[in-house]
Amino acid sequence: MLIDGYEDDPLAAGEELISHPGFWAAYLMWMCGSDEAGDPATEWFGADAADADAAYEALMDEEAWPVFRVPFGGGHSAVVVGRNFPDDWGTEYFVTHPDWGRRGYLATLGGHQAGPGLSWQELIHIANTPDHEAPGVHDPHARLLLLLPVLGDDGAPVGAAGVIGEALVRVGAPIGEAARVATLLLDNPMWDAAHWSMPGEPPLSGGGVSFGGILQCDGPGSPRSGIQLARGITPEQSERLARALGTWPA
Repeated sequence: MLIDGYEDDPLAAGEELISHPGFWAAYLMWMCGSDEAGDPATEWFGADAADADAAYEALMDEEAWPVFRVPFGGGHSAVVVGRNFPDDWGTEYFVTHPDWGRRGYLATLGGHQAGPGLSWQELIHIANTPDHEAPGVHDPHARLLLLLPVLGDDGAPVGAAGVIGEALVRVGAPIGEAARVATLLLDNPMWDAAHWSMPGEPPLSGGGVSFGGILQCDGPGSPRSGIQLARGITPEQSERLARALGTWPA
């Protein structure tokens, strides 16, 4: 498959990996720190160690970098790319649209980490508005969990862990473990929770154009800290993105 900016890289559609019994343990377990019950275990996600190891090897394949597409409203897609360079591993998260000249940067996990990349409001809206006409992941629970690693929001509601716990159960995690695992996943070890707000008035000179409707983040390491999510887009494109993200009513 081809994605702008990755023309020379061995990308491969990764959506089929999600059905592997060890996938979610391999994809999310690193986010779970130890608690009073001990270190994270693959059983927390309904998988055994062998299945999780096999899924991890697929996620880290240097010959076929897995790509997960999460299509949502208005032709937009959130995209997850496993950047599997032997000496520079990482996972990239971004937003694309066929009419844009470049990608909207959400976050990076790995040696050059940057984030958070999504507010709770955006994460939930994207998860629940699949575009079934576009290729990719359409199940809302899988969509939520795929994008969960880039969440960082100090305004997440009290019931956020319950929403994540339900998603975990729907993808195979044991009911008895889901609430605890969801609470651990909300405490992302890569960055602190941040505050999200609408941008202020555009600068009078020298700072480019700031369009309304797209949240910005106060996290110092976030690609969205004082920066438009999709730079270079037109006001009309920004309005469509704001509606697709749920920050403006459809």
